[in-house]
Amino acid sequence: MAASVTDRFLRYVVIDTQSDAKSQTQPSTEKQKNLGRLLVEELLEIGISDAHLDEHGYVYATIPSNTPKNNVPVICITAHMDTAPDFSGTNVKPQVVRNYQGGDIRLPGDPNQVIRVSDHPVLKDLVGHDIVTSDGTTLLGADDKAGIAEIMAAAEFLINNPDVRHGTIRILFTTDEEIGRGVDKVDLKKLGADFGYTMDGETAGTIEDETFSADAVEIAIKGVAIHPGFAYGKMENAIRIAGDIVARLPKDIAPETTKGRDGFIHPTGLSGVMEKASLSFIIRDFTEEGLKTKEALLESITKDVMKAYPGSSYTFTVKEQYRNMKVVLDKNPEIVENAVEAIRRAGMDPVRGSIRGGTDGSRLSFMGLPCPNIFAGGHAFHSPLEFVSSQDMGKAVKTIVELAKVWEERA
Repeated sequence: MAASVTDRFLRYVVIDTQSDAKSQTQPSTEKQKNLGRLLVEELLEIGISDAHLDEHGYVYATIPSNTPKNNVPVICITAHMDTAPDFSGTNVKPQVVRNYQGGDIRLPGDPNQVIRVSDHPVLKDLVGHDIVTSDGTTLLGADDKAGIAEIMAAAEFLINNPDVRHGTIRILFTTDEEIGRGVDKVDLKKLGADFGYTMDGETAGTIEDETFSADAVEIAIKGVAIHPGFAYGKMENAIRIAGDIVARLPKDIAPETTKGRDGFIHPTGLSGVMEKASLSFIIRDFTEEGLKTKEALLESITKDVMKAYPGSSYTFTVKEQYRNMKVVLDKNPEIVENAVEAIRRAGMDPVRGSIRGGTDGSRLSFMGLPCPNIFAGGHAFHSPLEFVSSQDMGKAVKTIVELAKVWEERA
């Protein structure tokens, strides 16, 4: 399984699929469909006859049930095709460190990029594994092409081993997950699944049934513009106003100073001229109450700053992004319990975790498809130091197969 899934992974990561938050189309970048078309070809080749790419760039496919039982729930296994806009995904050159023997890994394309054991202690558990990295000049794309490769390898295994009993399994590959629009156009009626699982997690053996709740905030500032030679007592520079707001953000409520179950306020964009400026933020917390408290704090800071600029004005717009999927999953405990059992059968000690982020599963859960997150094996996402173990990807393939068996057995 490790060899098969790695071969697939190496094919997929060289296809540039970065999404673009500035684009208003779906998918946000047409190049995401290049991977989608390849996946459809490969699904058809392994015998999944209904595989197709829709106009939004989604790939749908079905592994038909092969059990005489007619009460096995339809489960969906899903992963996203896009890679993050945070770092280049163009011209990815994957490297394989075979039979890794420990120590730091220096990446050949940029000697300054080093995957250090001190920063990534999970490497201590990967001695003897084959570790895939980029060359240090781009992302690798394990987030989430590892998940895609695992689903594809599991699909091939199930098709080629009809003695493994399972119910109907729906495959869904999405676009634009990294920019928060991954399931905007998913047709749940067409998908026809009862439950789902995203293959988009990190360390082998982990299942995550909790995510951040997330909002975006846009602050638009209108200042007072005037010729700088005649500005005394009159100009109110929108750029300075924006800078004052950022300067007043509490330093202990930032991504770089929080961990565990602490949320944060994170400025993600600032642009402007003397007359007008705009600030973009993401707000994260595990509870709705914590989310609203942080938004109230940000608006309070803004109002306080604006007192010094009586001729200026602002707007404060909050947009909901996703919510903590635990609210939904706690009502359907068997979804997570069956995944825990599958991970155990695949030879690992299951670890339940919380995501300091979100997945397509967050949105899908609230759309009516309860959907926890299973590990895909990657690490150091959204950076040129991203890496994944071939053996851990193989474990993820086995977990998907065991999950299909568990649902059939327990029906």
